[in-house]
Amino acid sequence: MSILFELFLIFAKIGLFTFGGGYAMLSLIENNCVEKKKWITHDEMMNVTVIAESTPGPIAINCATFVGFKQAGLLGALIATFGMVFPSFVIIYTVSMFLDNFLEITLIANAFKGIKVAVGILVLDAAITMIRKMHRRVLPKVIMLCSFAAMLLINIFAWDFSSIALMLVAAAISLAIFCVKGKPGQEGGAEK
Repeated sequence: MSILFELFLIFAKIGLFTFGGGYAMLSLIENNCVEKKKWITHDEMMNVTVIAESTPGPIAINCATFVGFKQAGLLGALIATFGMVFPSFVIIYTVSMFLDNFLEITLIANAFKGIKVAVGILVLDAAITMIRKMHRRVLPKVIMLCSFAAMLLINIFAWDFSSIALMLVAAAISLAIFCVKGKPGQEGGAEK
């Protein structure tokens, strides 16, 4: 029973004190679940991040569900997910009930301007951590840099090109190279 309570508390704390969505929460999830609690490894965190990104739902909730399931099965997944969602639900519900013009309050508006900067730093921290933990191969880094440059150009010039299409192109290129080169240490393409 203590692991369920611990799962709830860890993810409730992350859900309560992290603004800016899933990417801002990734560094806190990694800090708590990988470094402090050792519930999952760095490689598992990378894998769950990629899988959570490509499945429906917010990335942080998907990560919480995975960690909870790994620690305590289905009940752990439910408790960790509930812990991640509960604080945000309570805050949003309370704000919507009592303050009609919440963001028009000068103090609140100024606080959210500072929060925007902190969110940017948390997202950047998560990205840098993931890049550092990438395997020491050149191809993933080249694909990442090309995708970043393409996305930057698309945003700067306001081209009508979906980020989903860009991810699919990067995945197709990576898969094609894998089929031609094969796994590291394997000669030739994919098994026949």
